Amino acid sequence: MFVAVVPPQPAVDHLEEFLAPRQEAEPGFRWTSVEQWHLTLAFLPRVLDRHLDDLADRLERAARRRTPIELSIAGGGAFPDPSRAKVLFAAVDPTSSADIRGGLGEVAVDGAVEGAVEGAEELRRLATGARAAATTAGIETDGGRFHPHVTLARTGRPVEASRWLRVLDSYRGPPWRASEITLIESHLGEGPRRRPRYEVRAAFPLGRETAR
Repeated sequence: MFVAVVPPQPAVDHLEEFLAPRQEAEPGFRWTSVEQWHLTLAFLPRVLDRHLDDLADRLERAARRRTPIELSIAGGGAFPDPSRAKVLFAAVDPTSSADIRGGLGEVAVDGAVEGAVEGAEELRRLATGARAAATTAGIETDGGRFHPHVTLARTGRPVEASRWLRVLDSYRGPPWRASEITLIESHLGEGPRRRPRYEVRAAFPLGRETAR
């Protein structure tokens, strides 16, 4: 299982349109399914049924403590590094909530830096809260330092990916509001081409919603 923020369809469509004409240039990449794009907050490699109710209760409380966050997909990177990449990703950047016009509109300059810093901290706290909720429910979490991203492709062997980072650096998608977190179960090998099949188990709205 994992806890994630799922981008809305307009943001997904925008990124898909940008990537589509470029993907054929990398036949060795295993591109992730567009329908499964997400930003992982906490990865839970093994969740016993007896822990599920407690996990859901704690995630609900953790979500209520946080505010909705204005985000956009922009830029990218590679794990473990561009010179020997095995994972290609798009970065997720916070923007200023005061600068959003209609949810998917223009971003003003004034206040954007301050809003982005506040959004980055709120996103970090959201991930910390999700991991703490799982740990307190008796569930082990996996993964290193939180790095907000959407996985785009994987490779069977390390590759030089600097060219792709230059491509992704030119991309900035429309801003959108993250207003909930989602608990998702991954069924390995049950999707098309033996990829994982994702099942949404629950969604938890972020609290302290402010009037727009």
